[in-house]
Amino acid sequence: MSDTARARKLADRIRVVVAETLQRRIKDPRLGYVTITDTRITGDLREATVFYTVFGDDEERAASAAALESAKGVLRSEVGRQTGVRFTPTLTFVPDALPENARTIDDLLAKAREADAQVREASSGAAYAGEADPYRKPGQEDDEEPGTDGKGSADA
Repeated sequence: MSDTARARKLADRIRVVVAETLQRRIKDPRLGYVTITDTRITGDLREATVFYTVFGDDEERAASAAALESAKGVLRSEVGRQTGVRFTPTLTFVPDALPENARTIDDLLAKAREADAQVREASSGAAYAGEADPYRKPGQEDDEEPGTDGKGSADA
């Protein structure tokens, strides 16, 4: 079992190497605007999962996924050359769900803002059911005298 700090450092290095190699060396026309968002590596440092996002529609995402799969060998050899580890990890490319999750959260926040606006609008002309301030304040005169139970009869 390897050190988790070493695995984390190797994963960060793989992310940088893959991103730079995609930008400088891979000239596949199918490759769109790909962003490498995260990299995770197994504890034995044998398999690396590279998460990526693609700016564009579904067709561009599919074309970029195919381009990444075809460039996997070049990327792995570049990772092995630049990291200097004994065994170069295999690379698996996974589309990151982050943009879809962010879009869902933005939609939910927009619905919450609309609901808050409706509640604010409905309550703008409303009046209190009782007094505006229902709490007693110090020094305020009470309607009842001490020693009464509130019904007007005193205990003997």
